[in-house]
Amino acid sequence: MSDIAYVNGAYTPLEDAKISILDRGFLFADGVYEVAAVIDGRLVDNAAHLARLERSLKELRLECPASMQEIVEIEKTLVARNGIAEGMVYLQITRGAAERDFAFPKGVKPTLIAFTQEKNILSSLYAEKGIRIVTVPDQRWARRDIKSVALLAQVLAKQAASEAGCQEAWMVGPDGYITEGSSSTAFIITKAGAIVTRPNSEAILPGCTRLSVLALAAEHGLDVAERAFTAEEAYEAAEAFLTSASNLVLPIVSIDGRAIGDGKPGPHATRLRALYLDFARATACSS
Repeated sequence: MSDIAYVNGAYTPLEDAKISILDRGFLFADGVYEVAAVIDGRLVDNAAHLARLERSLKELRLECPASMQEIVEIEKTLVARNGIAEGMVYLQITRGAAERDFAFPKGVKPTLIAFTQEKNILSSLYAEKGIRIVTVPDQRWARRDIKSVALLAQVLAKQAASEAGCQEAWMVGPDGYITEGSSSTAFIITKAGAIVTRPNSEAILPGCTRLSVLALAAEHGLDVAERAFTAEEAYEAAEAFLTSASNLVLPIVSIDGRAIGDGKPGPHATRLRALYLDFARATACSS
C-alpha cells in the first residue's frame, strides 16, 4: 500500500505526487517549510510550528493557499491515512509555478505539498547513548530566522558530520560563536548548571522545540541564559544537547572529538528530554 501525499488540494499516492519543473521552489528555493513531530498518532507542538510558518510566509511576502485550520486538517488526514503512530509531517509552500524570472510573478497560485515519514522518536538509540558533533563554518544567507527551503549549506554541513562519523554539525559564524546545528538548536550546560543557548535573532531559526524546552526549564527552576557561546566554551561544558522537532532533545557526548563532561549523556539533558516528552504527550493535537 502506497503512502499518501498532498499536492495542491489533492491526496495522491506518493509515487504519483508531482509539481511543475517551473515551480519556484525548485528553480529558486522560493518557499518555506515546516516539520511537525507525531507521537502516538498526534501532532506535537503544532501551534508553534504553524505560527512560525505564518511568520516565514510574511517575511517572504508569500501568500498561503490555505488557512491554518485547513493545514491542520491536511496534516491530520495524512497522519490518519498513512497510519503514522510515530514520525513526522513535512509541509512546504512555494510561490508557485511561473515562467522563470527572478521577480515575483503575478497571478500565480502558491504550491502547497505535504507528506509523512515514519521515524522512531521516543526510543531513539541516540537518546540513550548520546550523539557526536563536529563544528563547521556557517555559510548560510543572512536571514536564517526564515525557515526557507534553501538548505544547501545545511546539506553540506550534515555531510561533513557524516564523513566525520558524527550525527550533527554545529555551525560557527565568522565571529567564532556557534550559531546553531544544521537542523537543530545548540545548547550547553555550564559547570555551574546554567542552560545556555543563543538568543533568537536573524542569525538563527527560532526553534519551536527550543522555545518549549526553555519554558519547561524555567518552570522547573533551572537556570537559563540566552547568550552566544564559542566552540571552546562548549568543549569545557558540563553537558551539551540539541533540540529539534524530529529529535526532541538529544544529549551530546562529544564535539570535534572532545568528550563533553564524562562522555556520557548528562543528567540535565536526560531530565529535559523526559520533561519535553511529558509536555508533548500532554499537549499533542489528536487526529
